[in-house]
Amino acid sequence: MVPATAEAEQALEILHLEDSPADHELAARTLRRSGLACHVRQVDRLGEFQRLTDSGRFDIILADYRLPGFTALDAWAHVACKPQHPPFILLSGAIGEAAAVDAMRLGVADYLLKDDMQRLPHVIAQALQVHEARRARELALAELAASQRRLAEFAEHLQTSIEQERAAIAREIHDDIGGALTAVRFDVAWIGRHSTDPALQEHALSAADMLQHAIEASQRIMMNLRPPVLEQGLVAAVQWLAAGFERRSGVPARVQSSSDTMHAAPGIQLVAYRTAQEALTNIAKHANPARVDIELSDREGVLTLEVADDGCGIDPRMLDKPKAFGLKGLHERARTVGGWLDISSRPGQGTSVILSIPLTASPASTDPGDAP
Repeated sequence: MVPATAEAEQALEILHLEDSPADHELAARTLRRSGLACHVRQVDRLGEFQRLTDSGRFDIILADYRLPGFTALDAWAHVACKPQHPPFILLSGAIGEAAAVDAMRLGVADYLLKDDMQRLPHVIAQALQVHEARRARELALAELAASQRRLAEFAEHLQTSIEQERAAIAREIHDDIGGALTAVRFDVAWIGRHSTDPALQEHALSAADMLQHAIEASQRIMMNLRPPVLEQGLVAAVQWLAAGFERRSGVPARVQSSSDTMHAAPGIQLVAYRTAQEALTNIAKHANPARVDIELSDREGVLTLEVADDGCGIDPRMLDKPKAFGLKGLHERARTVGGWLDISSRPGQGTSVILSIPLTASPASTDPGDAP
């Protein structure tokens, strides 16, 4: 069988590590008779072999197993450390099957006994096909890794942009909308106090109450967009989240912390806060629990946040849904600070969301919302 590459215009460059001129000539003649376009070069010293493989390009290496002062494994050890090294085939009459199998476990492409020399073209063709398939797979894996890196960078940029936009909107609500609503409420209250018309006073009081409601709503929205409570520390911020969850849902939410203060970069604290916020939102929407437990720890150089409930749990298929963007967003958010997220759940037995972030890592220590 003639290798597919033999049909190419360029002949194969083959390096033959062999100390017997007769055996080398037999191998070269066998390849010529098969119609394989190739140049076969013989070398019998390890130093010369190393020089040639360092400076030249070969498509195939054939090697006898035992040579004066060294073996083919010494030659293979030199070639194996090179990137994109060619297939290495043992062509020997002095190697047992066990030794040949051990060599292949080390990465040697194949082996052939000299008594079966007529199969050499087929063995070369097969080795080249496997080699090309392996190279294509390595290239595909490298491209996939590059794509995943670009996706992670984009996710990090997106999360940073979202936090910056949230901070900008929160500032506008505080400076413009909140201030305007407060001023209008004072004016409405003034009108009510200075009016002698009972109907007007009633409308003024009603308007003032509605304005107060709007002010509280704007403050709540601002807190969700850019929680100033984080300035008091992560523990206080998570306790505030839990209290709000408990007030809205009526479900007890207990917070336990290894210390009152977590010494972590602002960016890490924000990721932990957003993770707790998203977990509690999902619990309120879907879990129907009787209680929620939140644990914070910064022991052994790792910030750990666990949000656990005893609700209905998550169907495992839901975790792999293509459009489960909330859960995927938590994973990507954790990666932006060098952390990871684990979600474990059993239907009917609750869900646990665990965020772990090494505090010794060197993620961006700035708060994304502080960026210009």
